Amino acid sequence: MMYAPSIAMGITVRLLATAPDESAAQIVHDVVIGAHTDLDAVREFAAGCDAITFDHEHVPTAILEQLEADGVAVRPGPAALVHAQDKAVMRERLSALGAPCPAHRVVDDLEAMINFGAEQGWPVIGKASRGGYDGKGVWKIDSAEHAAELVPKIIDGLPEGAVLLAEEFVDFTRELSALVVRSPSGQAVAYPISESIQRDGVCVETITPAPNLTADNAVAAQQLALGLAHDLGVVGVLAVELMERADGTVVVNELAMRPHNTGHWTIDGAHTSQFENHLRAVVDLPLGDPTPRAKWTVMSNVLGGTVADLPSALLHSFARDRRLRVEFYGKQVRPGRKVGHVNAFGDDLELVRRRAHHAADYLMGRIS
Repeated sequence: MMYAPSIAMGITVRLLATAPDESAAQIVHDVVIGAHTDLDAVREFAAGCDAITFDHEHVPTAILEQLEADGVAVRPGPAALVHAQDKAVMRERLSALGAPCPAHRVVDDLEAMINFGAEQGWPVIGKASRGGYDGKGVWKIDSAEHAAELVPKIIDGLPEGAVLLAEEFVDFTRELSALVVRSPSGQAVAYPISESIQRDGVCVETITPAPNLTADNAVAAQQLALGLAHDLGVVGVLAVELMERADGTVVVNELAMRPHNTGHWTIDGAHTSQFENHLRAVVDLPLGDPTPRAKWTVMSNVLGGTVADLPSALLHSFARDRRLRVEFYGKQVRPGRKVGHVNAFGDDLELVRRRAHHAADYLMGRIS
C-alpha cells in the first residue's frame, strides 16, 4: 500500500523480503530476498538506498544502529523505534514524559507478579515486552492462583531479549487511535481520532472520526500523539493506541511507528493517505492534507474465512455498492488472518457501517 503513492511521486522503492511470495514482493519491482535479522543481508540491501523505512517493527535495534553508524538514514531511527519494539522501554520513557499510562512493572518471577496483583488488584495484564502483535504475547491473569499456573510458562516462552511486563487491568469503554506523521524537519500533521473495535485482540473495524468524542478530548489526543512524536524523534507515521475510560480520560496502550491498520481508512477517506504521508516524511517532502474527504469513513478488516478466492467475491460486492473500496493484501487465506479491508464512506454513519459490514461479511463467507 506504500508502493502506489511511491509510483505517483516518482520515489524508487527497494524491498527487503524474506520470501518472494510476501505481499509487497508480489508488486514491488526491485526485491531483495533476505532476513531482516541478518546484519550482512540488511547492510547489503541498504547499500545505495537514500533512506530506510519499515512496514513492521521487528528489525533488531542493533542492526539499525549499525546502519546509522554506516551513514544510512534510518527513518524512524532506532532510538525512536525501540519504543515500538519494546513495551517495557516504552512504558519507562512515556512515564518519564508524563504521558498517561497504566500502572506497570517489569516482573522477573512469579512472586513479583503476585505482589503486583496484590497491590493493583486482580485481574492484571501480562505482556511480553517484545514480539507480540494482534493479541499475541498478551495475557489476562485473573488471580494469584491463575498466575501460579500461567506465569512460569510465560517466562519460559518469552522471545529472546524480552521481559514480562505487568500492567493494571484498565476497565476501558473503547479503544481509540491517534495517528500522526512527522518529518525530519519537524513538520507534523494529525489525522482525526479513530475508534478501533477489537475482537479477540484483533482490530475488526475502525470508525473515523470517533463517534461521540468531544472536540476538546479529540484535540487533547492529537496533541498527545504529536508531543510523543516530537519527544521520541519519530520520522514517519506514529500510531498511538489509546484506551478511553468511562470518564473520557485516556491511557496509552501501545505505539506503532509505521503505517498502521487503524489508518487504512485514509487510503480512501483522507485527502492524503497515511502511506503517502509516511513516504513524504521519509524523504522529507512537505506533508499532505490529513483531513477527511467525507463525514464518516468506516474500515472493516477482511479476516480469513471460507472464501479462498477473494477476487471472485468482488462481483457481488461491487454490483451491490459502487462506492465501496476494497483492498486485498495478496496473502494466503487462513482463518482469522488479515487478508484485506473494506472502506466505505458517506454522511450517514449507520448506513456507512452497514455497507462496510455487509461487504466484509460477504468476503469472509459469513453471508451469501
